[in-house]
Amino acid sequence: MKDWAPPLIASALFAFLSPGVILQMPGRYRPVDFMSMKTSGASIFVHAVLFGLLLMLFLVILQAHLYI
Repeated sequence: MKDWAPPLIASALFAFLSPGVILQMPGRYRPVDFMSMKTSGASIFVHAVLFGLLLMLFLVILQAHLYI
C-alpha cells in the first residue's frame, strides 16, 4: 500500500504556486499581480519559500496520508 499524499500535494502546490500563472508575489507594479504570465527573480524566490513551507506544513506537521 503506497502513500499518495506527498506526490499529489506537491503537484497541486507546484501548479498553484507557479509564479505568474494564478498570482505573482511581488508583482511588477503591485504587491500581488493576478494572471500576469510574467515572472521575476524575487517572485520565484517568494513562491519557492511558500512552496517549501506549505509542503512542510502538509507533510510533516499535519502528516497528511492518502492510501489507495
